[in-house]
Amino acid sequence: MPLSDAPTGLDPATAAQRLRAEGPNDLGTSQRRTLRAMAWDVVREPMFLLLLGAGGIYLAMGDAHEALILLGFVVVIMAITVLQERRTDNALTALRDLSSPRALVLRGGAPVRIAGREVVREDLLLLAEGDRIAADGTLVQAHELATNESMLTGESEPVAKQPGQAVFAGTLVVSGQGLVRVSAVGRHTELGRIGQSLDTVALQASPLREEMARLTRRLVFVGLALCALLVALFWALRGDALHAVLAGITLAMGILPQELPVIMIVFLALAARRLAAQQVLTRRLNAVETLGQTSVLCVDKTGTLTQNRMAVAALCIAGQELDTQALSADSLPEAFHELLEYAVLASEIDPHDPMEQAFHRMAAEHLRGTEHLHPEWLLAREYELSPQLLAMSHLWRDGGAAEDTVAAKGAPEAVADLCHLPAAEHAAVSAQAARLADRGLRVLGVAKARHPVGQDWPGLQHDFAFEWLGLVGLADPLRPEVPEAIAQCGQAGIRVVMITGDHPRTASAIAAQAGIAHERVVTGDAMAAMPPAALADAVRKVSVFARIKPHQKLALVETLQAQGEVVAMTGDGVNDAPALKAAHIGIAMGQRGTDVAREAAALVLLHDNFAAIVQAVHRGRQTFANLRQAMIYTLAVHVPIIGLALLPVLFGWPLVLAPLHIAFLELVIDPACSIVFEAEGAATNLMQRPPRRANEPLLPGRLLGLSLLQGGAVTAAVVGLYAALLGRGEPPGLASAAAFAVLVAGNAALILPSRSGAASGWRSLWQGLTPVSLWVLGGTLAALTAITTVPWLAGAFKFMPLSPAQWLGAVGTGLALVTVFETAKRWAWPKTPADQAP
Repeated sequence: MPLSDAPTGLDPATAAQRLRAEGPNDLGTSQRRTLRAMAWDVVREPMFLLLLGAGGIYLAMGDAHEALILLGFVVVIMAITVLQERRTDNALTALRDLSSPRALVLRGGAPVRIAGREVVREDLLLLAEGDRIAADGTLVQAHELATNESMLTGESEPVAKQPGQAVFAGTLVVSGQGLVRVSAVGRHTELGRIGQSLDTVALQASPLREEMARLTRRLVFVGLALCALLVALFWALRGDALHAVLAGITLAMGILPQELPVIMIVFLALAARRLAAQQVLTRRLNAVETLGQTSVLCVDKTGTLTQNRMAVAALCIAGQELDTQALSADSLPEAFHELLEYAVLASEIDPHDPMEQAFHRMAAEHLRGTEHLHPEWLLAREYELSPQLLAMSHLWRDGGAAEDTVAAKGAPEAVADLCHLPAAEHAAVSAQAARLADRGLRVLGVAKARHPVGQDWPGLQHDFAFEWLGLVGLADPLRPEVPEAIAQCGQAGIRVVMITGDHPRTASAIAAQAGIAHERVVTGDAMAAMPPAALADAVRKVSVFARIKPHQKLALVETLQAQGEVVAMTGDGVNDAPALKAAHIGIAMGQRGTDVAREAAALVLLHDNFAAIVQAVHRGRQTFANLRQAMIYTLAVHVPIIGLALLPVLFGWPLVLAPLHIAFLELVIDPACSIVFEAEGAATNLMQRPPRRANEPLLPGRLLGLSLLQGGAVTAAVVGLYAALLGRGEPPGLASAAAFAVLVAGNAALILPSRSGAASGWRSLWQGLTPVSLWVLGGTLAALTAITTVPWLAGAFKFMPLSPAQWLGAVGTGLALVTVFETAKRWAWPKTPADQAP
């Protein structure tokens, strides 16, 4: 029964009221972390434990005032950390909501695509191949429907379904179509009773994360060794065990890179949130990292490069060609009626395929009221499209007729083969199909056959006596944003490869319109006949592959990967899932794509906009660039902290830093990294640079050297000023205040060249400076002014207040270090031609 005879479904107002009354269609388990859980994670952090240990030592030394101040900083740092965690958690929660299964329901007689969690009892679900079923229900209609229920039963074999049988939430439609009346949602489904969770968005293992973990482990080992050495030296030289342990804690706090993993997850989660705002859903966060490495983008033609709005543009019979785009209603010449009639008979009754929808629309407009429409006929047998034969046939039964009617459509060469055309006719058909394909049309052949009622149906389409009817050309216009997006990919060093099932000439014509290299086209048959070496050479040089079968997409992706390319792949069907999963970045079409494709993909284009892929690559490159700048800054500011913790002990000077000072510095470092650098805009030439190499580390040797050099410059300035002041006989409290002012001002000044990345020059320091950056810089200097000039605050930090002249001299010295930072950056930053672009 066609779906047009189905009930109209729930009224939208009734559905909305039921959703409010009974709650959403989810399992009722929140993946959102509570504030209590976040606070507990902070408590277990090594930095927090070190601060508590320092507070305990101050109490043991009888300095309750110092311990209370330190405790106040502990609370502030905990609050900042929890807010960062909440910010990340909000981003991830939004992504989980977006990545929940989608459902096509009938509401008020119209099909509507909604989030799976909005499905309510008594909704009517429309199911098609590749859908993930959103709720439990009973089949009202079914057409060759089969589901995979392995997630419930463990059995991987498809289960055929008939009207009246139950289907279950979370199971997968592997073939056919159906209409389901929902009987249970959320926790009341079979899946809900088992208590499984369907969707998670998590930070998967990735090269960048592993590199970060290795760097963190190395710094921890170095820190522990230096701390032990410092405690031993302090105790040996000064004989004070408590102060020795306190100095060791200070050094440990200065070395521990507790910011690194926090910075990384904040950057990736917020990048994914920004991509979602651009209608690109990130299902796996490490895809953000890989985006900047993409060197080859494999795209389908239909629906990705084109609008997927098929319309019949040409009909061809016996050498006659009719341009249908200028026809008015009911003006189709009689000679072409049969061709259109059999194109409809070879299509699904209620089609989802855009080409079949185009046949139905044209038939409704031009064949209405004629004998060429057959709503009363019964579809008795289907012969499916297969990789071996790119054609499909439908066998129809007309109640009182002595013969069944068979209609076939498919690739012109496949249908011509079914008709066993003589060589001359076959050549004429091929030439006509080629002329249509040269216009960028999708070309199908159509044939008919008869079969006596009562005789067994053949097992193969080839066993029918088909008669050739003609060709149908369908137009699918290029998306308007595609040529510019393809050009941007070329500028960014990303090669675009079209992989399509269309005729080679159609593929070549569309590639020419899009701006893809199309001098040579390789077909699926030619590809299958190639030895491995020839295939590798073709994949390296050719950018258009036509008549490609689903399993060949996977072979193309794997061949590109074997050549060292980082491959992004678009797809929408069930058969695309293996290639999407194998690609470094699988990109599924959110509107026309199946649930299987979306689940296999790392990214989902919610609006099927090709330009969004280029935007996603831009965001991936920008995130990596900002993360690199944050890492350079973070490591650099730790260098002078380590120096000020070690050198006074070695030279017998009074200590400059205590845990309290480290806690204050953390309030500068963390906001600078998680707010300033993450929010930085992209360089103007970001998409003119080649892709980042797959094995390129986050911090190459030169950039690691730059970080150490910049940190060393701050250390030299701070220690040099401190030694000079002590040498002049200034009180230790004054010398410490001046040294600390230079340290904080130098760290603030370091933000400017670090945020400007590869760009050099004084203008680059200020260009694109965001209000957030100004607030961080201003707040840092205001806080520094307070603790070094206000007597009671300075006393809490063991400082003597600085006079205005002394303060200006110290802060000016720190800010003047920006000249050293900029000079060092010009020397150390890796140079590429794109980096030199204005």
